[in-house]
Amino acid sequence: MTDGELVRQVLAGRAQGYEELVRRWAGRVIAVCHARVGRADVAEDLAQETLLRGYRAVRSLADPDKFGAWLCGIAVRACLDWLKAKERTQVVFSVLGAGRNPDEFLSRPAPDDGLGVDRDDERRHVLAQVEALPEEQRQVVMLYYYQDITYRELAQVLGVSPATVNARLTRARALLRERLTGCGR
Repeated sequence: MTDGELVRQVLAGRAQGYEELVRRWAGRVIAVCHARVGRADVAEDLAQETLLRGYRAVRSLADPDKFGAWLCGIAVRACLDWLKAKERTQVVFSVLGAGRNPDEFLSRPAPDDGLGVDRDDERRHVLAQVEALPEEQRQVVMLYYYQDITYRELAQVLGVSPATVNARLTRARALLRERLTGCGR
C-alpha cells in the first residue's frame, strides 16, 4: 500500500493508516532531526513532535502521495522552532558572575569501567565528527548511513536532485576522512 493510500485511509477516519505511516517514516524523521540539531536525545523528542504535528495537520496535505517529503518538512520546522527557543534560553558564562567556575554547570564523564571504552570513544568521536559537518552534508550522511535509503529517496526527502545528493555525500566523506585520519589534502 502506498503512502498516498494510507493518507487517504487516515482522512477517511482510520487511524491505523497513520500507524503504518509512522512505522515507515519515523526513522527518517529522527535522522532529519538529528542532522539538524546534532543531539540524539533531542532528535527523538523532535521526531515525536513531528509525528504528532503531522497527524494533526494531515488534512492540510495537498498531495497525499508526497507524504514523506511533507512530513520531513514538518520535522525541519520543528527543529528550527527548537533551535530558536534554545537560542533564547542560553545563558553566556559572563552573566554567571565573577568567581563562578563554568565547570560547575557542565556534566562530567562517567568513570571508566574498562569495558569497551576504546570502541565507545571511537564511536563518539566519529559521531561528533559527523555532527560537526555542515548541515547539508550532515543531513545526507545521517539519512544515507543511518536510514539506509537510496540517493533517489534522499533526493525526494531533501527536495534536491540525486546528483546533488551524490555531491553532498562525496564532500561529506572527504571531510570525514580528512578529520578522522588527520590528513590534509
